[in-house]
Formats: sequence, structure tokens, C-alpha cells
Amino acid sequence: MEKQREYLLSTETTCDMPREYYREHGINLLGLTYIIDGKEYDSASDDSLTPDEFFDKIRNGAMPKTSQVTVESAVKSFEAIVKEGKDVFHLAFSSGLSGTYQSCCIAAAEVMERHPGSKVIVVDSLAASMGQGLMLDYCVRLKDKGFSLSELTETITRDRLKFCHNFTVNDLFHLHRGGRVSKMSAVVGTALGIKPLLHVDDDGHLINVGKTRGRKQALTWLVDRMADRIGDNKNEKIFISHSACYEDAKFVADLVRERFHIDDILIGDIGQVIGSHTGIGTVALFFVGDTRDI
Repeated sequence: MEKQREYLLSTETTCDMPREYYREHGINLLGLTYIIDGKEYDSASDDSLTPDEFFDKIRNGAMPKTSQVTVESAVKSFEAIVKEGKDVFHLAFSSGLSGTYQSCCIAAAEVMERHPGSKVIVVDSLAASMGQGLMLDYCVRLKDKGFSLSELTETITRDRLKFCHNFTVNDLFHLHRGGRVSKMSAVVGTALGIKPLLHVDDDGHLINVGKTRGRKQALTWLVDRMADRIGDNKNEKIFISHSACYEDAKFVADLVRERFHIDDILIGDIGQVIGSHTGIGTVALFFVGDTRDI
């Protein structure tokens, strides 16, 4: 029987996980690029802004832009691993939100052609932010259990739509700039205190699924929706991400503990890439459920 090659886990900064998490688990990290105040940053580099620095700039009126991982950067990253005699499992940012998955697929094919016998597997997470991070953590646990590259690929591809993402945002004008709502909706909604409710659908797109009046009601909706979707799935841990609104994220975490008795809750910052599109005041709740469907 042919011996299985060792493989490394790989992903992008759009997981919004703490940097020490990637280091602790030996995860290869690709960074999307963002531009703010006229300066370009690789979100995976050491000189990238911290979330606090980044959101301070937005608070002061800066409007960031982002760009996907390039084929060239993905080739360089994957090839360095393959040259060490290892294969790659890459969990990519949702194809419904970025061209990064396509770039990584092209890069994987190029690397495997250059290095016969190597395997670079790219899986579309159909996920974003710490929803992608929760899926990555699932991959880490399966790999630690001894799952082979093919077993991991099959399992994640089968289970990825169970990773539920629910968001609420505080800034309708930022959604307008991103093309999510009309200017009139932003003006009227802000005046009335309307808070949009969103999720990531089965195609990996960010979809507006409703609205409510008032911040507390919007945050409570996140947990109500979790109750509707969780089914019998045992969630040993759940993730919550936020953009410069920790107390709101903590409010959601406390509700989750009270209603579901889940104590292992990771609260993390939304990173610069995702934060470029959500603005300040976003809170997102991620868990494993029966379905993402509305």
C-alpha cells in the first residue's frame, strides 16, 4: 500500500482567527490585499494594521478597498510546501464573495503540474469570517484525529453547508456603499433605527433576510436564529466575530451561554478584509446547525 504523504492545512486571513491560532496549528496562511488611506497592505504580513488601527481609520472617514489572492502568490505559497515533500489542503474564502477560490484552484493545478505526484486540494468553504474559521478549526480537529487528505476533503465538502453564519450590521451607509441597500433605504433605515439581518446562503453569498428596529433586538435575533437552526447538532464551541463592538459581541455570547449552555465561545475581531465591507458595528454568530436555509 502506498504511503500517504504528510499534508499541511492552508487558508486565508478571511478566517478572522487570532494570529497565534495559525501559528499554534502550523497553518499556512494566504493574505488578501486591502488599500486604505492610499497604502496597500497584505493582510497576512506582519506590517498589516491591527483591527483597532484599521477601524480607527474607518471612523475617521477612510474608505478601504480589497483585492483577492493572486494566482502568483498562491503558487509561491503552495509550491514552498510541496518542495518540502508535503501535500496541501487549502480551505478557501467563499467563491460567492471573492475570486480567491478560483485563483487558488488555478495555482493548485499549476503546482501539481510542476511537481508530479504532489496533491494540492482546494475546497470552497462557502464561508466567511469566523464561519470559515470555525470550519478551519473543524479541519484541525479531524486532521489531529488522523484523517487522511482524501478523508478530510470528503468530510468538509459534505458538511460545509452545516456551518451557519448570521450577521447584523449597525451601519446602513456602509452597506449602501457596498451595493447591498439603496441610498434611500440607508437614509430612511438609519432615521428609523432599522437594523438589517443577514446570513450566508448555500452559494456562499451574503443575503439580507430581514430587519428589525433597535440594536438589542438585532443581537437577540442572532441567538433566536441559532435556536431555529441548531437542531440536534452538538456544538462544543461557537465563534462570534465583531467589528469594534466587543460589548455587543459579549452580549450575544452571554445569551448563547444562557440558552444553550455552551461555555467554549471564542470572540474575535473581524479582520481588515471582511471589515472593509461590513464597516464598524457588525456582530456575527457562527455555529454548526442542520441547515443555513432561510
